[in-house]
Amino acid sequence: MEITIKLNGKNVTAHIEADLLLIDFLRSHGCVSVKRGCETSNCGLCTVLMDGIPVLSCSVLAARADGHEVQTLEGLQEEAEEFAGFIADQGADQCGFCNPGLVMNTIALLRENPDPTDDEIRAFLAGNLCRCSGYDGQLRGIRNYLDSRK
Repeated sequence: MEITIKLNGKNVTAHIEADLLLIDFLRSHGCVSVKRGCETSNCGLCTVLMDGIPVLSCSVLAARADGHEVQTLEGLQEEAEEFAGFIADQGADQCGFCNPGLVMNTIALLRENPDPTDDEIRAFLAGNLCRCSGYDGQLRGIRNYLDSRK
């Protein structure tokens, strides 16, 4: 089947198999920030934005993205740069493997709620698995970023 996806601002048309997962489509088109983690929709490493909403690309068929806009971290570098340094300053990016999913979800959170409480941040990012940091550093980094904008 043929699909067309607006990927990071550019239309991409491809012939795919009906069972191709969105994560595999994206990685085959150079989006290496989309990570394969648990493959059970539990870790958040494969998070992308589809029409501005975070989705787990390991559990979405590429065919379902036909006609939609998909953004990965590769297409959101400028937006991510604004706060990713604040997270790094807290030592919250120890191995870095979870960072793309965390950053994608933080972008979605801040678009939806530009001034969230700590509890709202925790709730929104609850689906992101990090095996290194314990999550407090990410929260401090996001909070420091938000405080710097005031």
